Amino acid sequence: MAMDRLDQSLAIAIKGYAWLPDLRRRHQGRPVALRLLGRRAIAIGGPAAARFFYDAANVERHDAIPGPVLDTLFGRGAVHTLDGRQHDLRKALFTALLMGDGVETLAKLVGVSFDEAADRWRGAGEISLFDETAVVISDAVTLWCGVRENERDRNALARDMISMIDGFATAGPRHARARLARRRREHRLAELMEEVRREDPSPCALSAIAHHMADGYLLDARTAAVELINIIRPATAMTWLVAFAAHAMELRPETRAKIADSDEYAAAFVHEVRRFYPFAPFLAGRAARDLYFQHTDIPRGTELLLDVYGQHHDPRVWPEPYEFRPERFLRRPIGEFELIPQGGGDPRTGHRCPGEQITIAVLGTLVQRLARLEYYLPPQDLSIDITRIPARVRSGPRIVVP
Repeated sequence: MAMDRLDQSLAIAIKGYAWLPDLRRRHQGRPVALRLLGRRAIAIGGPAAARFFYDAANVERHDAIPGPVLDTLFGRGAVHTLDGRQHDLRKALFTALLMGDGVETLAKLVGVSFDEAADRWRGAGEISLFDETAVVISDAVTLWCGVRENERDRNALARDMISMIDGFATAGPRHARARLARRRREHRLAELMEEVRREDPSPCALSAIAHHMADGYLLDARTAAVELINIIRPATAMTWLVAFAAHAMELRPETRAKIADSDEYAAAFVHEVRRFYPFAPFLAGRAARDLYFQHTDIPRGTELLLDVYGQHHDPRVWPEPYEFRPERFLRRPIGEFELIPQGGGDPRTGHRCPGEQITIAVLGTLVQRLARLEYYLPPQDLSIDITRIPARVRSGPRIVVP
């Protein structure tokens, strides 16, 4: 396969989410050989590609994630960077915390946090739904994790989590803020880990991570802090999806009554938000051995890029993919390699995010409350710039709760 000799890094900065789908479209959907950040890479897409990508025998994560992404989004030594037995041991910690009874508890805490915030919004004029939701979710998830902070520190923590997410895929001020935010939070939470280790274990995420043993040893305090952030940060990232949900309700106002009245429709709406709107552009791994996929040789060590945004807008997988239609998810089983905003496969054994159940439950809670809330959007710019990663509703959006 001929490789594009031009490094594609600048193209990502220019085209954003459209870059990889456009590139693959020019190659009729076949695997595309390219260079990215100076590395050999092959781009693939579609459910078969997702199945191939999430086969642990094919793809490894160790050293696959670029340093700037580790230093902002995931953290050095995070579970995302591990393979084999190390990954299985660390992943077991997350599946125990993020799947099961704790899901409903967190969803209820987020609902209470939203209700308290909505009371403050009434009669307060225009508020940024994005900024306020970040605090709502961050407050609830830190309480659920067992992290106790005063109001000022909770607000600062929410801002830092947003900064880490907002600056991972760019250069300049946003990236600098993301790095500073990570350093602050890792330092503060590492101190907290040391404090918690002097106490008896208690039933919360903070304590579970602080006392987690792998091969007979505790995680060092900084790595433990990284993994606690890897619960709080992804939960706070749902802020983007709540803003997108409000955007969808504004464009499809008839959905609000259906969401408010039906848990089933609310769940379908959540899935469609996760499919339709730009969130993860692609996922990266590295060939663990010499591979062959769709008539293409993939040498060991080659970077593999799984086209998430392109798959979610592929008419072969999703009919009329650029139409926002929650109804497509009503009474429809979802293949584990079809809808992949948080990865594919079994979250208990593979690299699919074990927090996906929490994402679905918390978003279901929030979109129903938003649908039932009496509010309106004043005139504003509701455009979404897909050249920006991660994309955002330009105006927030801003809402008024009378």
